Amino acid sequence: MKLSRRQILALATAKLLPGAAAPPLFEEVPASVSGISWVHENAMSPEHYLPEALGPGVAFLDYDNDGWMDIYLVNSGPCDFYKPDKPLRNALYKNNRDGTFTDVTEKAGVSGGTFGMGVAVGDYDNDGWPDIFVTAYGKCILYRNNHDGTFTDVTKKVGLETPGWTTSAVWFDYDNDGRLDLFVCSFVDYGTSAHVSCGDNKLGKRYYCIPRFFKPTASFLYHNNGDGTFTAVEGGTDIARSLGKGLGVVATDINNDGNLDLFVANDTVQNFLYVNRGPDKAARPGSGKWKFEEMALPAEVAFGEQGQPRSGMGVDAADVFNSGYQDLFVANVDQEMFSLYRNQKDETFRDVAHANGIAQSTRLLSGWGLKFFDYDNDGSVDLILANGHPDDMIELYSPAVKYREPLLLFHQENGKLRDVSRDAGPAFYNSWPARGLAAGDFNNDGRLDVLIGNNGGPPLLLRNNAGAGNHWLGLKLEGVTCTRDAIGAKIRWSAGGVVRSRLKNSGGSYLSSHDPREILGAGNSPKIDWVEITWPKPSGKVQRLDHPPIDRYIAVRESA
Repeated sequence: MKLSRRQILALATAKLLPGAAAPPLFEEVPASVSGISWVHENAMSPEHYLPEALGPGVAFLDYDNDGWMDIYLVNSGPCDFYKPDKPLRNALYKNNRDGTFTDVTEKAGVSGGTFGMGVAVGDYDNDGWPDIFVTAYGKCILYRNNHDGTFTDVTKKVGLETPGWTTSAVWFDYDNDGRLDLFVCSFVDYGTSAHVSCGDNKLGKRYYCIPRFFKPTASFLYHNNGDGTFTAVEGGTDIARSLGKGLGVVATDINNDGNLDLFVANDTVQNFLYVNRGPDKAARPGSGKWKFEEMALPAEVAFGEQGQPRSGMGVDAADVFNSGYQDLFVANVDQEMFSLYRNQKDETFRDVAHANGIAQSTRLLSGWGLKFFDYDNDGSVDLILANGHPDDMIELYSPAVKYREPLLLFHQENGKLRDVSRDAGPAFYNSWPARGLAAGDFNNDGRLDVLIGNNGGPPLLLRNNAGAGNHWLGLKLEGVTCTRDAIGAKIRWSAGGVVRSRLKNSGGSYLSSHDPREILGAGNSPKIDWVEITWPKPSGKVQRLDHPPIDRYIAVRESA
């Protein structure tokens, strides 16, 4: 009997083939196999305009609702300093359900056309179909899903023509009205036509300017009006008053009050933590205005341990230590080290990066995309980091730091994260100019795969082979009273006598968007005893599933 490659890998993992080596934890899927031939154009020039160094973002999404994750990739394009010789476009790849993808960009109408940066996917109109928001140096784009494999650019019609240089964005329901609002990170004031240039007399060349040369800007918050349009939430809020250089954002709930907060990574200025305090009591009754309190400094997540601003890029949030509270992560450039902030349950955090080996592993690296996820389905939170230095000439004057950098993988063991990158596979031995990172199960085997956007190169698709023998349950949550995407849902589950919890966050990583489904790891337990879902406000309902099926995806609709 002739075995398929997949069967051989499964048997090798189970050690049923004598002498066969187990596959790597993560295995690179080459373009010749996946069919993903798209390559990012970073527009690199002798002038070294800063936007060249920051892209691209990537996304997993099921744009056609067939139950399989498709892929969206963001490219650069024409702008005030770049006129490409040939047309450039973003790319949408349809999942063929056999490990391959087909480019459907032109048919879908989502090619972009601006100097793209990132992507945020969300069902803003609660029609059950994911929509795509693309950030850019220049014009942002909102593509509304038409339910037939095509999209329509509705940016102007809905009121989301966002100016300046935008990076990461996140969909979340900040006022608990059951509709997704939008937060958009604004980076620096890069001018209009005359751009600051930097040089080094020793090299005689220009290099990418450090962002501290540029003025900070205020990010954008848009309220969903419920009629297909958005209104900018402007003056008088901490968000409008806080001038930053935003690169990464995650929507989470740091204090378990049911209101979604925002953690924003800023480059060369302090990070921001916007805690959602609910309706603004000082506002006119019925105005719908909500109060965000920027409190990164008292929460101890604004600066590094020495009180200095760092180059915050990628972020994420998760209940890493199963305490019932959300912990935070921020990645920075080399010499600054990354931070893992443990939630102290009183709206303050403590940096435990050193205790988990993260500070040591990242000292010479610059981090962008990242994700807390349970890559082997043992029920504990793990971590992956995508790295790459922003300066392509860094090796000319800093021999210890490289432009292309390795990926890092951390596995949680006995309540601490351990660097297992050396055992993760050949992709982790290589170095990459990595930027965006998204996690998603593209082959529906219950193990989260990873997609990485490389600056000026092809994307990297990593198939997850880890956790053979561990069991899982995948949930596709569908809100009714709350948002259709159920952002902010709290999930608890029991397996093998252990109860774990998770919050369905939104955003995180850098410029990227993840598979919206939740995979609950059960380890070697052959069953999950129960799952409890607390639906987000305005619902707040608690829904329990006793003895759910194992090793499969199920759709769970908010019950009446």
